[in-house]
Amino acid sequence: MTKKFGDFTAVNNVSFSIEAGKIYGILGPNGAGKTTMISLILGIEKPTSGRILVDGLDNIKHKSEVKQLIGFMTQETIVDSDLTAYENLEIGAKLYHISQGEAKAAIERALEESELTEFKDKPAGTFSGGMKRRLYLVKSMLHDPKVLILDEPTTGLDVHNRVGMWKHIRELNGNGVTIILTTQYLEEAEELCNEISVMDHGKIIASGTPSELKRMVSKGQVVEIITNKESAQKIMRVLQHEFKLSPMVKDDKIEAYLESNSVALFARILGRLIKEKLPLVSISMHLPTMDDVFIKLTGSSLRDSVGENKSDRDRIMLQRH
Repeated sequence: MTKKFGDFTAVNNVSFSIEAGKIYGILGPNGAGKTTMISLILGIEKPTSGRILVDGLDNIKHKSEVKQLIGFMTQETIVDSDLTAYENLEIGAKLYHISQGEAKAAIERALEESELTEFKDKPAGTFSGGMKRRLYLVKSMLHDPKVLILDEPTTGLDVHNRVGMWKHIRELNGNGVTIILTTQYLEEAEELCNEISVMDHGKIIASGTPSELKRMVSKGQVVEIITNKESAQKIMRVLQHEFKLSPMVKDDKIEAYLESNSVALFARILGRLIKEKLPLVSISMHLPTMDDVFIKLTGSSLRDSVGENKSDRDRIMLQRH
């Protein structure tokens, strides 16, 4: 599918399929097209070309049916601070057209799953950030969807609450829910996802399991050297000219991918740097991480952008709710 806004191509000839019951991650720098893709899947935006099938249904021709198949949780936490947890879920049940008879059981189940039963009569404004995110997560699941889309679900959470959110996501997936996850936390994608696609400039530039993506970056390991800024350029030249590597330098840190014979090559590098009496704060070797994958594939860390990302989220939130 392709989506254009005037002369700007937000999603460029993208194709993928997600197996039922899997967790599918979408990674990419800010402005890569992830949020536009979500709005296309939800049927809020129509693709310029191509089509999307959800459980065999065209999401434009069968918009109402597809909406009942999908739950959606935005990066922003949408709960009413003045209402209690129970009242927030009650409104959610009405928005999802859940009958009054079924709503009570669905709400009680949601409160239990989010571990908020004892707080059900407390105003949501008194909740911690983690409690609000859990409330919002179960609110998006009240209608028992087959597919759950989570747009950066743990943004702003501390480590404890982030791990708690991972637990809830795994439990939902264990109950058969297919999950599409966008995230800026690379360890989150590695921890949760069965398959990951990396997007940049509107295109999917790589797909695979976390292990497959790591092997795509390097068959060997990564050497990481910490020195001082003055010596970093000298070490870079040693790695380039003597060891035929392509190191990346950032201030006092150098990284290079060792494609084969990693241990032997690492030992030679260490010996050469010691012989040159170049100052080393530390030198280590490790398997590629998802950070290495991301930086190598996109050429950058997660970048900031203005306009397209926020306007898409605003449009999703307004039209969904």
